[in-house]
Amino acid sequence: MKKPLNKSIITNLVAVAIIILGAISPVVPGLITSVGFFALSGAFTNWLAIYMLFEKVPYLYGSGVIPDRFEEFKLSIKQLMMQQFFTVQNIEQFIETEEGQGSKMLNLQPFLNAVDYDRIYESLVSSIMESSFGGMLVMMGGPDALAPLKEPFTEKIKITLVDMIESDRFKAALKEGLDAHKIGVDIIDKIETVIDKRLNELTPQLVKEMVQAIIHEHLGWLVVWGGFFGGLMGVLFAIIV
Repeated sequence: MKKPLNKSIITNLVAVAIIILGAISPVVPGLITSVGFFALSGAFTNWLAIYMLFEKVPYLYGSGVIPDRFEEFKLSIKQLMMQQFFTVQNIEQFIETEEGQGSKMLNLQPFLNAVDYDRIYESLVSSIMESSFGGMLVMMGGPDALAPLKEPFTEKIKITLVDMIESDRFKAALKEGLDAHKIGVDIIDKIETVIDKRLNELTPQLVKEMVQAIIHEHLGWLVVWGGFFGGLMGVLFAIIV
């Protein structure tokens, strides 16, 4: 990927070129030189202000504000995430919306597929054998005598479970158990823990790079406009003087 041109360097070089042009031009050298110096002044001071956001400059109070204030930046990032996006109200609203979609939210088919119907049947047979009917069943061939009942029993259990989870009573009980507020608070706690863990991994250098990557390209236009309006001021200064 081709790296974009540095607007700050280009603007300052153009201003210097105008100053040189004014020094050698036989036509209105004062006006050209004034435009160049004012443009350079506007572009350079804006560039220095941007540079001071990210880097410490000796003897210049307030420089390097982003690395120096990185703890405040971390806190601001957390507050932005938690107060604007991951609020309890937003989570509750999301859960309630999903609950309102009924089957689209809760697909219990995987649960039904995961049920061990063979184990249920074996438990039934075991219970029968341990009951008072066990002795009678032994005389009739023991557990093998119940083998023809296995498939019909399994199918009946499946139908019963499907009917149960589709009943209004079951859905009402499930909805009551899915407390949107409680779930929302639990989710918020987990999200906040994850955010805290990630923010604790941040360093001043990483915070500086994050902010710089977001705004540095756009701040370059401040240098361009600083040079432009500085040049206009230079024209006015040359005309007035």
